[in-house]
Amino acid sequence: MRTALLNLIGALYAGGLRPLIFRATAQDAHERMMGALRRADRAVWLYAALRAIRRAVAPPWPVEVGGVRLDSPLILAAGLVKGDGFASEEAALAAARGGQNIMPGWRAIPAIAGLVEFGSFTRWPRMGNPGVVMWRDEATGSTQNRVGLKNPGAAAAAEFLAARGHSLPPRFGINIAVSPGVDDPDRQVLEVLESLAAFVVRGVTPAWFTLNLSCPNTEDDPGGNQTADLAGQVCGAAVDYLRTVAEDSGAPPVPLWVKVGPDLSADQYRALMRTFARVGVRAVVATNTLGMPSPDDPSLTAGVGGGRLHEAAVQTAALLLEEQRAAGGGVDVLGCGGVADGATCADFFALGAPAVQYWTALVYRGPLAAALIAGEARALTKEM
Repeated sequence: MRTALLNLIGALYAGGLRPLIFRATAQDAHERMMGALRRADRAVWLYAALRAIRRAVAPPWPVEVGGVRLDSPLILAAGLVKGDGFASEEAALAAARGGQNIMPGWRAIPAIAGLVEFGSFTRWPRMGNPGVVMWRDEATGSTQNRVGLKNPGAAAAAEFLAARGHSLPPRFGINIAVSPGVDDPDRQVLEVLESLAAFVVRGVTPAWFTLNLSCPNTEDDPGGNQTADLAGQVCGAAVDYLRTVAEDSGAPPVPLWVKVGPDLSADQYRALMRTFARVGVRAVVATNTLGMPSPDDPSLTAGVGGGRLHEAAVQTAALLLEEQRAAGGGVDVLGCGGVADGATCADFFALGAPAVQYWTALVYRGPLAAALIAGEARALTKEM
């Protein structure tokens, strides 16, 4: 009965709603969705209905990953529920304190999708890139964006979530991005610590923090932070901070995960895994989007996700897991890139990844993408 209902919902989206959505450009469709999410966040009855639908079609599939016990191995990746851009922290904080919904989807998306990673949030607000910044490639089931880390900044995001603590989901993650354009390692460390502290001091406690070491949809991608030395500095400082907070509070430390790009060398990935194990990182998400020329202007870089990313993401996860096994464990690896159905999800599970993140699947399979993919992956697992 559950499978039949889920398949019916999936078919209705694929055959009815998706064609209507795809009449608009990716950019226009995304902007309309943000407007719809703002309205949905206000409708308590709708929030309750969405949660009931998800629970009816998505039975628990508990996993242990990255120091956290989760009720599903599918997590909506950072990039959707991250909020509006602002020109200054003062303006962002004023909007958050004034009751403005600066993070559309904060309540509606977890209700229907389940596990969500909020963010990415940078230390300071960012307006993002102007003009058209989102595209889709239906032939390959891909998306591409150069949003440019548009977000209200860590302090305003924390202020906003803290004011809604009673309505936050029981499990969620928070993604912190290293600030683009910052070359001084000491300043990078300071800004990451200040971003973490923004949530900690306001009592916003996620199940995990993810540190995003690359962002190919900006023109000043801090990809250089993916060297073992620099990653070790910033990750080590973040882990130490979270441990200190835990010691002071008597609670277990919030585990730190890291997200890496798909375009490093095998030696870089191996060195990063050794560094992550040394400093206490609990999990690595493989991978972020793949930087490629923008469809409208080849001189600009935009991050590719979905089908065109999948092969590179699987190869990266395989390398990281190979190093993990060689080291005797210690750092989990989550797959991320082109998780669109049971088969692409199982590609990561077959390697040994205990969980995956997804994003583009929401576009092509609808708001219950996680439930659809989980059902298909579980069926495949039983057949193996």
